[in-house]
Amino acid sequence: MLQKGLMLRLKYLYENFDLAKFALKNWDYDAETLGDCLQHFRISSNAIYPFLWQGNMRYLRLSPVSEKMENNLRGELEFLRYLQKRSYPAVIPVASNLGELVVTIDSTWGKYYASVFKGVDGISIEDTDCNDRIVYAYGKALGQLHILSAEYSPEIRKWTYCDVLLWIGETLEEGHAPNKMLVELEEVRQELNKLSQTGDSFGLVHYDFEPDNVFWDEDKHCCTAIDFEDGMYHFFLVDLEQALDALLENISEDRKMIAKTIFLQGYQSVKMLEADYAEKLKLMRRFCNLYSYARLIRCIAEEHPDEPDWMIQLREKLHRKIVFLENSVTG
Repeated sequence: MLQKGLMLRLKYLYENFDLAKFALKNWDYDAETLGDCLQHFRISSNAIYPFLWQGNMRYLRLSPVSEKMENNLRGELEFLRYLQKRSYPAVIPVASNLGELVVTIDSTWGKYYASVFKGVDGISIEDTDCNDRIVYAYGKALGQLHILSAEYSPEIRKWTYCDVLLWIGETLEEGHAPNKMLVELEEVRQELNKLSQTGDSFGLVHYDFEPDNVFWDEDKHCCTAIDFEDGMYHFFLVDLEQALDALLENISEDRKMIAKTIFLQGYQSVKMLEADYAEKLKLMRRFCNLYSYARLIRCIAEEHPDEPDWMIQLREKLHRKIVFLENSVTG
């Protein structure tokens, strides 16, 4: 099953149960249920294969080594361990039988990074009715995350928005993107660099704190965040922009304004926003669109003979998104 969102190169969007079984030799699992569990895989920016251990749900994440930066993966898992110590509700990584949080798999199918995570309680906010209580808790959870991030001193530092902008530039050049996208990149770089990086405004962000990555537990009245892989050092407002944009997609027109207000009230119940945050959110959106654009053109850059119909249709869909993002940039 393909998940929405930004993806690996299209050639990696095939299931590989044999690879998953090979990787799982590094962890304990319930062998009798493995075949059925693996059928519920999903693939987007990684391949995710569910499995059980002693009846409890766990998830194997597989990433081609050529598609990922090892320090970013290790930095993600270090941050998750920090959040666990600070009692913040987030997905919990599971060490391999040799005590490793990231295992490099050298297989017949190539080299992959493998990690395992415990399942979380509740359902994704995307699948709730997004009532006022849930939306408030969702905003509050993001504010709490940013407070903890501001206090975090990593041993393994993930990349920064400056690194991402360099990567975007290289990808735009390789993909022969229109010149206006390169102009937009330079303008966004200059505007971001003008902003003051304070402990209150800047730190390790989630970058994908969207309703499908935050789970609501009705019994505990608690939000739990998953999928921290895309995190980077950036202005906290980039998380706010991403979360609000995705939340409002799920809300009917007549509730959008009140939902936005309630989300911000939840956030500001624990962390204040700067007075000019609304204007800065526009800049954050420009950054997000550029990053999405670069990842998309890289995703579909390679074409392969005898592509299945679903891949041809997906390529066309992603191309339409690329055109939309190009058209959103004036110049």
